[in-house]
Amino acid sequence: MDHPVVSVKTYVSIFIALMVLTGLTVYVAFLDFGHGLLNDLVAMTIATTKALLVLVIFMHLKYSARLLWLIAGSSVVWLIVMIGLTLADYRSRDWLESQMHRAVPWVAHPEAPAAP
Repeated sequence: MDHPVVSVKTYVSIFIALMVLTGLTVYVAFLDFGHGLLNDLVAMTIATTKALLVLVIFMHLKYSARLLWLIAGSSVVWLIVMIGLTLADYRSRDWLESQMHRAVPWVAHPEAPAAP
């Protein structure tokens, strides 16, 4: 099986791009876009871009068979589904707070004898 030779220039350019995106992530972390979800969206977009660069170039997905592209894509879709289900469960718990069913932290009873 033939394996393509990736030039050092490509690796160095991708590494520099990853470092720039990491710096951008740090910079964006200190900015306030006004809405909490927008901050998360920008951070996740940068993280997704970095992950795609690593997958395509460093893991040689660019030169792989289309079946591997399908497997990688389906695992990303499955990850999104699982995160979506987790967030749906998390968001459905608002009714607990509205009805004051929150767990109260344990507090020692005032009449209880002190521990020796």
